[in-house]
Amino acid sequence: MPMITDTAELARFCQRLAEASFITVDTEFMREKTYYPQLCLVQLAGPDEARAVDPLAPGIDLAPMFELLANPKVLKVFHAARQDIEIFLHLSGAVPTPLFDTQIAAMVCGFGDSVGYETLATQLAKARIDKTQRFTDWSLRPLTEKQIQYALADVTHLRVAYEKLVRKLEKNGRIEWLSEEMAELADPATYRTVPDQAWRRLKPRSTSPKFLAVLKELAAWREREAQERDIPRQRMLRDETLMEIAAHHPATTDELARTRGMSKGMVEGKMGAALLDAVKRGLAMPAEDIPRPPERVELPRGLAPVVELLKVLLKMKCDAHDVASKLVANSADIEAIAADDNADVAALHGWRRELFGEDALKLKHGRLGLGFCTDGRRLRLVPMEPEEAATPPEPAEAL
Repeated sequence: MPMITDTAELARFCQRLAEASFITVDTEFMREKTYYPQLCLVQLAGPDEARAVDPLAPGIDLAPMFELLANPKVLKVFHAARQDIEIFLHLSGAVPTPLFDTQIAAMVCGFGDSVGYETLATQLAKARIDKTQRFTDWSLRPLTEKQIQYALADVTHLRVAYEKLVRKLEKNGRIEWLSEEMAELADPATYRTVPDQAWRRLKPRSTSPKFLAVLKELAAWREREAQERDIPRQRMLRDETLMEIAAHHPATTDELARTRGMSKGMVEGKMGAALLDAVKRGLAMPAEDIPRPPERVELPRGLAPVVELLKVLLKMKCDAHDVASKLVANSADIEAIAADDNADVAALHGWRRELFGEDALKLKHGRLGLGFCTDGRRLRLVPMEPEEAATPPEPAEAL
């Protein structure tokens, strides 16, 4: 089918899809030259048809599509949804709801960490994905029939993958496991960059309060300018240049001109004046507003082996339950649990605590042990009696 290029046809198509219990959605976009992703193609599929929508077609109004994406009666199924949702939020002001992300669902169903669409389509839909159009410039027109068919494959096979994942989730009783992740995806705050927090994207090379204060102002200025001009932040000014300015906090145009990465035109134009103003604001920042870098958690002496054992337990549990370990806990979570029984980490709440957190605390306190099975190849959990756990080990004999 040809692309949808006019509003009336789009409205009719969306009206038909509104009768479905779920639709699959994907986008093609370009971002190399803009701050916000440039939407170039939208692929939508219901139970019986799939079409590509051309958002670049002259005069087309995407309102019928945005209305469909906001329809609470129709589930929107994506794979690795974050970038797609960011686009729709920017263009329509709303996150598509309700949502289902097959990549996250696959992590709950034993497909490993961050499984790709091609793998999912191959294993669940028995489909072969044509890779030849992967690096298409989707902003160019006209698109070929082969390009359109390649794009539509991202939503047609997704229908089968979704249905099989849902059946597996229902069989395993894990539908509720996705609720936290879906709630995060549906939160508009997930996709919005606040200029005053833009410094957190950087990797500061100093913890000096003066450096961080100036860097915060510089990064906020760059973020606002990049958003207003719709150009990538790195094209505005590179990270290295921002940190160089923050380190030397120049007060004059001549001092700013000595900064690597700053051309004469930049220094003498509006940008130079704006950067010097940002430096002044940073140097004058009240102490309570100066950013503080994330505190590095130093593990108490002797806890490193505990961390390693907890990592082994995490792998065992996730392998046994066919869940991606990335979804349950990360290294920082493990270290936090090793240091504090009441650490505020996801692994000690809800289904994650049942699957891993409870046993992690038992292992930490000696109420659970690890041992080899009789075949000598597999590890198993060994319950330990409270008295046995409380008894200190005998000192090793001197060799």
